[in-house]
Amino acid sequence: MAQHVERYARMLGTALAASLALGALAAPAAGAVDHRARPGAEKPGPHADTGSPVRVNQVGYLTHGPKKGTVVTGATRPLTWTLKTADGTKRASGVTTPAGVDPSSRQRVQTFDFSEVTDAGEGYTITIDGKKSEPFTIGDHLYDSLRTDALAYFYNNRSGIKIDKDLVGARYARPAGHDKAAPHRGDTDVPFRWHGSDYRRNVSGGWYDAGDQGKYVVNGGISVAQLMSAYERTRTTRGAGGDALSDGKLRVPERGNGVPDILDEARWEMDFLLRMQVPRGKPYAGMAFHKVHDKRWTGFPTRPDQDEQPRVLRPPSTAATLNLAATAAQCARLFKPYDPHFAARCLDSARTAWAAAKKHPKMFASDKDSVGGGAYGDRHVGDEFYWAAAELFLTTGEDTYRTALLHSPLHGDTDALFPRGGGLSWSATAGLGALDLATVPSKLTHEQRAAVRATVTKAADTYASDSEKSAYGVPYAPKGGKYEWGSNSQVLNNMIVLATADELTGKARYRDAVLRGMDYLLGGNPLDQSYVTGYGERNSHRQHHRFWAHQLDHKLPSPARGSLAGGPNSGLQDPVARKKLKGCAPAMCYVDDIMAFSTNEITINWNAPLAWVSSYLADVEHMSDQRR
Repeated sequence: MAQHVERYARMLGTALAASLALGALAAPAAGAVDHRARPGAEKPGPHADTGSPVRVNQVGYLTHGPKKGTVVTGATRPLTWTLKTADGTKRASGVTTPAGVDPSSRQRVQTFDFSEVTDAGEGYTITIDGKKSEPFTIGDHLYDSLRTDALAYFYNNRSGIKIDKDLVGARYARPAGHDKAAPHRGDTDVPFRWHGSDYRRNVSGGWYDAGDQGKYVVNGGISVAQLMSAYERTRTTRGAGGDALSDGKLRVPERGNGVPDILDEARWEMDFLLRMQVPRGKPYAGMAFHKVHDKRWTGFPTRPDQDEQPRVLRPPSTAATLNLAATAAQCARLFKPYDPHFAARCLDSARTAWAAAKKHPKMFASDKDSVGGGAYGDRHVGDEFYWAAAELFLTTGEDTYRTALLHSPLHGDTDALFPRGGGLSWSATAGLGALDLATVPSKLTHEQRAAVRATVTKAADTYASDSEKSAYGVPYAPKGGKYEWGSNSQVLNNMIVLATADELTGKARYRDAVLRGMDYLLGGNPLDQSYVTGYGERNSHRQHHRFWAHQLDHKLPSPARGSLAGGPNSGLQDPVARKKLKGCAPAMCYVDDIMAFSTNEITINWNAPLAWVSSYLADVEHMSDQRR
């Protein structure tokens, strides 16, 4: 979605004007109370409701994990903090540590640490200088429900299938979108006309990408890969619990079929990706179409089944083809025990896609193709070649893919695999291959595998240092200090690297940085804002979505629990954000408004790392519980 947004903004019309009229920035988040920090605590900038100056993880802290927070204050000397139980009983106290001005927010802050407290309980608060934090829990079962809710996001956003009220509740239930009963037969019969080609394809199924109703192979690729990796992690990591992802445990209609529910969800997207492959006998056979979406930007709000626009199928690209090769190869090894026929089909598709990409290595999606859907242009596909080679090698063990992998200029280059500025993303996927090479058994030599693992731990060391240096503990230090579109997903992708390093080495430093990252996402940040719907007293609940549009139409639902907001974005690429956030410090460039799409979008490739990290943390909780 972060593509040619000016044109997109113009398409929003009256809905955008209505949102601007609402003045949503002044409206507090759910359950918000407007507290004021000491004078001098915050530098001049846009007015924002930042809640309590005492910032904590509003969900809670693990019993034996780090427990840290931040207070915004003009004071320069240490202050006393007091931890109280729900009934007001004093449980612990200590003094804060002055930390100066936080560059990400321009706030003068102090930090506090109450990690020595290990008494489980709900409703705890921290009071500093007469100001009280939002309530939180100390315990060991904080992330089980977030794992489930983050994964339910994908079923809610399926295309081509009825969304069942028994699984999601009456407000979120809806008829199938873009199925054969839809106008123009939806996605079951989409025309493809390009360079003399003129035929039609069934590209139904999959997940709607974001607030719009487009479906993009490069965004679907990283998303489904991270869901499959969340499952594969339970097969390769000692102590990781696969039961919570197994058959009958998640909110999917396929439950009870003998296949882990998380793989059922992944298959819904994989079936779509396989349909996006150019068929045999056609020009560019084996390549993958880049995307499918409405002819013009979808109206706002619009429930998917009420979309009357014709759909368009856009030309194949090398990046999309390699996304198909990588995910289909991973699919092949994971589905083999459950559906050998489907696994074989995935592997055949992966091999075919790899060969097609090698034949057409420079078919790039146009950066100008942004009418009706994001362009998702990418002219640097060395990372996709590396990722695809890694997954094909892990699945087949064949020398063709080993050679491509080991001869890639990215191999062994930590900065290339895990870019310092942006980390993993739809346009930087090599790290996905490195993470799997580091954790999945393969025919790499011991020395080769150790070298790959060293790149993971080296990157994790950088992210852990970023967390330790930050007053808010966030493992994210973008280039030039400017927060990117979807910064919360970058935080989470860095957390995946940290979590993987923890499981490779057992070093608590990495685990603690993951927990501090979750503190940031769930309220321990400069805005006192939990960015996950339904989690924390002040949570985002007006994200940019065509159907979950309660802010614009009260007959429609708000985003479902477990939906991650994109988060602060220094670019301010939409009119609402520009109007309300002009002059904002990087970590303050966020507003919970449905039309502020550059800061408040939701999308599959942001919820996928949230699901992965939540699953990891739920396992950390249970392992900690078992050790006691």
